[in-house]
Amino acid sequence: MDTLSYKTESATRETINKEWLVVDATDMVLGRLSSRVAKLLRGKNKPNFTPNLDCGDNVIVINAEKVKLTGKKWSDRVIFSHTGYPGGQRETSPADMYAKDPTQLVYHAVKGMLPKNKLGRQILKNLYVYVGPEHKQDAQKPKVIDINTIK
Repeated sequence: MDTLSYKTESATRETINKEWLVVDATDMVLGRLSSRVAKLLRGKNKPNFTPNLDCGDNVIVINAEKVKLTGKKWSDRVIFSHTGYPGGQRETSPADMYAKDPTQLVYHAVKGMLPKNKLGRQILKNLYVYVGPEHKQDAQKPKVIDINTIK
């Protein structure tokens, strides 16, 4: 048996090809949408996935205001943040966050599904969330994909 044929090929910065993808969030459940977007951002759907590199795609999420939450999550779920000062823990509900800025609800959900390190913060910069069907990345010629086909 030839053992050289079983050599694992890791992606490098030169071999990574990043694409621009557009995802429509209309009538999508927030958790399912954000887990699939996080998978695209991380690059786990690609055959040359390397866990220590940013090999994912740039993802544009449009129609963030049309995202859904099931059950009583709009009022009962609690989202925590901290100001950095002693006693600075703040609580908010998804309904309050949505009322301020619907894009932050999607952004926060995707951020929670990425690694909590330097790489995760770098990957999160590849996410662009917009209210409405218009976005600013037309020059990159993004491909529109159906997020339901991502497993």
